[in-house]
Amino acid sequence: MDHRTERIRLETSAHRIEGLLTLARDGYRSRISDVLNASERDFLMLTDAEVTPLEGGSSEHHEFLAIARRHIVFAALPDNPSL
Repeated sequence: MDHRTERIRLETSAHRIEGLLTLARDGYRSRISDVLNASERDFLMLTDAEVTPLEGGSSEHHEFLAIARRHIVFAALPDNPSL
C-alpha cells in the first residue's frame, strides 16, 4: 500500500502536539478524519513530533509518539505546514 505523511496539530487538555501522521495514499484511511474516527484504534501514531505544554514551558521533540485518541480535544492542519 502506498503511504503519505501529513503534518497535523493535536491538542489535549495539557499539550499542543504537532507531528507527522501516516495516511494511505488514497481510498480507505486516506483522510485525517478516517484515522481520528477509527474506533478499533485507541492510539494515534505520530513521527517527528513536537510536544509543547499549554501552560508554558519548553517543548520536547520525539521521533515517535503514541497519543490516546480519548485525550485529543481537537485536531487541525498547522497554520504553516512547512514548520
